[in-house]
Amino acid sequence: MTSQHNLYFIVTRTPEYHRHVSPGRICYISEAKHRSLTRKSAPAKLPVYLWGSSESWDREIEAGSLEELSAEEAELLQALPDDPERLKWFRGREALQAARGLAVGTAVTVLQGKEWLRGIVRFIGRTPTSPYAAPPPGWFFGIELQGEDRGKGDTDGICQNKTLFPCAKDCGIFAPFTQVRPVVPSSLSPSSPKHSQTGAVAPGDRVTYFFHDKWQHGMVLHVKEEDAEPCVRISTDTNDEVDVPLHTVAPESKGTETPPVEKDTADLSLSSVVEVSLAKGTSYGIIRWIGTLLGCLETMAGLELDEPDGVSDGTFKSERLFHCAPRKALFVKLRSCRPDSRFQSTSAHCSGKMLEADASGGDSEHSTGRLGTVPPISTEQVNHILIGRMKGIQGHYNSCYMDAALFSLFSCSSVLDAMLFKPTEPQDSPIQSTLLNDIVNPLRTKGFVEGRHIMKLRQQLQNHGYSKSFTTEEKDPEEFLTVIMQHILALDPLLKLSLGGKVQESYCYQIFLDQNHSLVLPTVQQLLEHSLHNAGLKLAEVPPCFILQMPRFGKKFKMFDRIIPSLELDVTNLLSEGPQQCMLCGDLAQAECTDCFKDPIFSQTGFKIFCQKCLSQVHAHPQRRSHQPVPLDIPKGYLSHGITHTLIRDKLELFAVLCIETSHYVSFIKHGPNSQDWIFFDSMADRQGEKDGFNIPEVHACPEVGTYLEMSPMELANQVPRDMKGVAKRLFCDAYMYLYQSPNMCLYR
Repeated sequence: MTSQHNLYFIVTRTPEYHRHVSPGRICYISEAKHRSLTRKSAPAKLPVYLWGSSESWDREIEAGSLEELSAEEAELLQALPDDPERLKWFRGREALQAARGLAVGTAVTVLQGKEWLRGIVRFIGRTPTSPYAAPPPGWFFGIELQGEDRGKGDTDGICQNKTLFPCAKDCGIFAPFTQVRPVVPSSLSPSSPKHSQTGAVAPGDRVTYFFHDKWQHGMVLHVKEEDAEPCVRISTDTNDEVDVPLHTVAPESKGTETPPVEKDTADLSLSSVVEVSLAKGTSYGIIRWIGTLLGCLETMAGLELDEPDGVSDGTFKSERLFHCAPRKALFVKLRSCRPDSRFQSTSAHCSGKMLEADASGGDSEHSTGRLGTVPPISTEQVNHILIGRMKGIQGHYNSCYMDAALFSLFSCSSVLDAMLFKPTEPQDSPIQSTLLNDIVNPLRTKGFVEGRHIMKLRQQLQNHGYSKSFTTEEKDPEEFLTVIMQHILALDPLLKLSLGGKVQESYCYQIFLDQNHSLVLPTVQQLLEHSLHNAGLKLAEVPPCFILQMPRFGKKFKMFDRIIPSLELDVTNLLSEGPQQCMLCGDLAQAECTDCFKDPIFSQTGFKIFCQKCLSQVHAHPQRRSHQPVPLDIPKGYLSHGITHTLIRDKLELFAVLCIETSHYVSFIKHGPNSQDWIFFDSMADRQGEKDGFNIPEVHACPEVGTYLEMSPMELANQVPRDMKGVAKRLFCDAYMYLYQSPNMCLYR
């Protein structure tokens, strides 16, 4: 049994005078004796006792052949079967340190035969043995197996008739530390003091590692757990990647790097989109940090990669340099970076005409800083400017939500163009300039926006601090639109809702329905009316742009298999004040009955408002006498006018629909007055190349949509979605957001 009054050592090489003592043997000396021997100077030899020896005398072994152990390490190593095994695991000290972090209750995996099983530590200590056993055992771990691995053990927690921990038959295992791994390795935790004492490696470190029977060199890309074994992925100095056990890796004292490609970096700065050559090939990312690192005099760049091929979340040797998702940060010499060639490839291979347009001054507005005005694409121009491959907005790395939203708002509509020209704060003007000069104007003049301009906008939004993942993760269109309209450009709220006389403001409206609704194949008009009715809301005024989110349970679960687009939204009766017509006779309405809204005798469309005469007649029926109509807010002077058959109704026209399927957004645009005037846009319709390639956006006409919209509800109900022509199924079945505009609010009409 170890004692706190002893110091423990392991023999690391064969002693000169006691050659029968093999490397890996555990020995000890009393702390008091060691203190007296080392008081004046370090002795050349130490008189130590061999653990487990039946001999009672000590042996003087050269101090250079010994390395000190803690009592805990000595107990853990003593549990191994022989000295060579102890020495092997002592040299691979990471596993030993990880074992010291285990405690009763820790979730672990344990090796049984050739299979790693899940379990929980229930016991740590020596197991009972025969009194004549030699040498005495060290510490073992008692593991109670869990889940599907129960019954794969070989004990019930009893050893030598002594219960060390209770468990069911064959649900326990006693194992040395070499066969036990924590589910979350404590040796990999930066907060572990034991970790720091061992000088363990971290992503970004230059290391020496033992591989194929020789020492080699490289840079740590990732520290992970593989088959419950701590493992390090290394980018080697021979332009390759290897995975090696953690205990075979040691940090180098000074960092070096694979010779980089010489490149002019004058045009590279923060937020530049770049590529860099790694062992596995070319990786792409954005420069998030530029500076110098400890141990390297050359200028370095911190990249946020498109793919999780990096080494950290923006930290380098525990120092936070920037923020990104785990394994997406990589630190390289700045001169190793090159501008992202995928966008050059886009222009070179698929966009020669656009290069000619650029050469003739297509970007002159941006270079001079002058805000240009380009009207939206008209119905007559759609075929010439927009239709085709490499048209629309080029998608790049989870940008489809932004691509579809921007294309819907600005390609053929000017209803929100005011946000492109309104005065902004100085810190927000670069975003407005990017939106106008790099996205909207090129879209309307050339019919194409390169993905790098969308990435630039995403970078600017992320740098403003609204989200740390605007450049990497998929967002919802409404989140992006709210950030742009409200937080950046401070646009007046598009929507004003009235509830009990109080006005609420918003930019988008999410449709919610009562669980007991009776809608089966609803129109957008019906969905809006039912949602406002359930919430007790009215429109305080006619919105210039009405952005409606369809009812869903998250992105994946639709409330309706199909929704019929309403080409017009009649909002006259949805207003909280103003003259309205009786739904029965057309005279000036004076009251509304919310109880009649779901009465099956009436149509499912429209609020139920009546003149005084019709109100009395409708509620004379015994089933409606309990209803409680409420008076409408009618402007002064209208009551004396009487009949209002010529009342002009307030209607909004549909101009775009965003659809989602398997987390990918596309959009439909209604660009003209005819029923066939529909186009379909997909920013990632095709792709050229694999990881080093680029997305090919496409816009094409979809007149079949108009054909289905001319059908009656009964005919539509009989349509089988998979048999619908072209892309019509996506409009009817996958609608996520409808965009309506007031014809009177478009800037250029």
